[in-house]
Amino acid sequence: MNKDIQRYSASERSNHWAVAILFVLAALSGLALFHPALFWLSELFGGGPWTRILHPFLGVAMFLFFIWLAMRFAGHNRLDQSDRQWLKQWRDVIGNHEEKLPEVGRYNAGQKLLFWVLLLCMLVLLATGIVIWRQYFSALFGIELIRLSALLHAFAAFVLISSIIVHIYAGIWVKGSVSAMLSGWVSKGWARKHHGLWYKQVSKGEGSGKQ
Repeated sequence: MNKDIQRYSASERSNHWAVAILFVLAALSGLALFHPALFWLSELFGGGPWTRILHPFLGVAMFLFFIWLAMRFAGHNRLDQSDRQWLKQWRDVIGNHEEKLPEVGRYNAGQKLLFWVLLLCMLVLLATGIVIWRQYFSALFGIELIRLSALLHAFAAFVLISSIIVHIYAGIWVKGSVSAMLSGWVSKGWARKHHGLWYKQVSKGEGSGKQ
């Protein structure tokens, strides 16, 4: 297959995989601390004390790497009228009838919604994580706020993990998406089929493949 359109640069791919690795580590360490039945996961980090120490630092690192991606791609994730129409035709989306859907730019409406959900979850996790970070910050806040923050932290983590599972499934479902994040390149046929509007923009020179 002739791969001649660059979808992601090396720095974008590196940043994406850094976020992915940090997400897995933060999720596993967080689950170990969330419930006694999952405490065995702490052995992956050297035991309970080390898990408690490392988890917030992993979370902060994940947030910082993700924010770089968010700033880079926010402009491509603004919802417009065609996105609303795309969402209304969700049956065609599930049925894989892309020919019936509005032309898609760099990202479709589902990917855009996922982007904003991930960003919101990351912000909530950071804010609540600071409040419940006992070693440095929790002494600055009242017990009621700490309890509320712990609840919101767990809820945001649940939504984030669920969203990432959807993200992984969608990436596997649309053949070529995973390889695009590995190599950075896609074929013209892939771009034309899944992101027709983006393909036209790239072909007309309105933006490079990375735009």
